[in-house]
Amino acid sequence: MANRHEDHCWAMVCDGPGLPLRRESRSIPRTGLGEVLVKVHACGVCRTDLHVVDGDIPASYPIVPGHEIVGTVIETGDGVEGLSAGVRIGIPWLGQTCGKCRYCQAGQENLCDAPQFTGATRDGGYATHVLADARFCFPLADSLTDTEAAPLLCAGLIGWRAYRMAGVCDRLGLYGFGAAAHILAQVAVADGKQVFAFTREGDDDAQHFAMELGCTWAGSSLESPGIELDAAIIFAPAGPLVPIALKQVRKGGRVICGGIHMSDIPAFPYADLWGERSIKSVANLTRADGLEFLTADHAASIQIHTSQYALEDANRALSDLRAGRLQGAAVLIP
Repeated sequence: MANRHEDHCWAMVCDGPGLPLRRESRSIPRTGLGEVLVKVHACGVCRTDLHVVDGDIPASYPIVPGHEIVGTVIETGDGVEGLSAGVRIGIPWLGQTCGKCRYCQAGQENLCDAPQFTGATRDGGYATHVLADARFCFPLADSLTDTEAAPLLCAGLIGWRAYRMAGVCDRLGLYGFGAAAHILAQVAVADGKQVFAFTREGDDDAQHFAMELGCTWAGSSLESPGIELDAAIIFAPAGPLVPIALKQVRKGGRVICGGIHMSDIPAFPYADLWGERSIKSVANLTRADGLEFLTADHAASIQIHTSQYALEDANRALSDLRAGRLQGAAVLIP
């Protein structure tokens, strides 16, 4: 167990839906069985954090948001294996599972009936220190800086799971060109795919950004690239994009909904789904997803575009994310 050199930490706390985060001084938490105490170096700001502070998804308030965490282990609890003080790790959204339900037993821990989620049901990384279940932490390559690694822990991992669910495809559409899409676009281009980026109407900056990253085409979500897609992944939390994307995919094509929350999907003609087109959602991630993605050649070669904010500026970072003022990902630095 590591010696403690500090007796307090800082955290940005959400007291309930719709309330701004407040800065709070706390005692440094003690590790429990199987836990590690981590000194946070960087924490990405994810759209799921907006859903937490807006009350769109279940959360345990008061809560410290943040689930794209990079930090160094400074203390280990009893029963921890494979991690020791001084090791740099990543802490993702999936914070713990029961290990006993039918989904955990079937290798589908992302669908666990009794999960814990970092930054929603257990305190997350909008803080100087955080506790994590050691079994759900990931090793990080030395080639990645803290700010580069942080967005990979959700935007990258969920994008990767969505990409694999899209199946074999040569022409891939990405709706909502934010943190996840800017990472996944590079992965897909490196794989030889044609990538079509769909953005908010009039968002010229995002469209130029997409083209700079190697996309074949970029335009408004209301436009058509003039060619049928094999698959489309929707990262924007806008249900009306589902029938729009369906119209762009070929027979047998797939529309993957990559967000944890989405507004209602409007009614659409069955003819738009017919032809063995399919719609599927992505739910959370598994540890296997994380290990596969973070150790792949892709992870080291992706150029992560970030805007850095001080921890106490978390509200401003969330506001910029909500307003679409970011290119790439926002990252908090304690």
